[in-house]
Amino acid sequence: MFVGERMSRPVISVTPDAPINDVLAMFKKEHIRRAPVMKDGKLVGIVSEKDLLNASPSDVTTLSVWEMNYLISKVKVKNVMTKKVITVTKDTPIEEAARIMADKKIGGLPVVDGEKVVGMITETDLFKVFLELMGARDKALRVTASVDDKPGVLAKVTKAIADAGGNFVSFGFFSGEDASTKTLTFKVEGIKKEEIKKVLGNAVRKFWDVR
Repeated sequence: MFVGERMSRPVISVTPDAPINDVLAMFKKEHIRRAPVMKDGKLVGIVSEKDLLNASPSDVTTLSVWEMNYLISKVKVKNVMTKKVITVTKDTPIEEAARIMADKKIGGLPVVDGEKVVGMITETDLFKVFLELMGARDKALRVTASVDDKPGVLAKVTKAIADAGGNFVSFGFFSGEDASTKTLTFKVEGIKKEEIKKVLGNAVRKFWDVR
């Protein structure tokens, strides 16, 4: 799966000279939390809702409402935007985009094709991918168990499910309790809750949850 398959588009962008109060209003209207900053068709920055809110006067300020509104009207996007923008391309693997966002603690990345911004990949887009990968909206038996971290274990589990007439809806591997194990969580149709432990037998080391 690649960024181009899951990015948000069309791109809603702002200009460096846009007043921050106008941009905040636009964010609210469009239900977005960040936007690329474009000048003459080129990406020059990125601005988030947090950037804009941090530029607004504090609630405990001694300024009058009129003074605050005047000051806010003078603040432009270029005064608060991030100028060093991290980008990805449409063929960036989705997990690589997620790693960048987690490592850099950012909520979204512009997707570029050369100098053109063609989309945005955001934390919401990644949440949707996670929900799909985990079968969150599918009604099926959910199983979490520990397995040995060695060759052939996955084949053993999938064969046991197939032999019992089950069909996988989702399947995920995660770090185990120690280096010798992995935790797997999957959803399966065609097998009842009271049957699953017998079906898997010694294919798993320990069941954590069945529901």
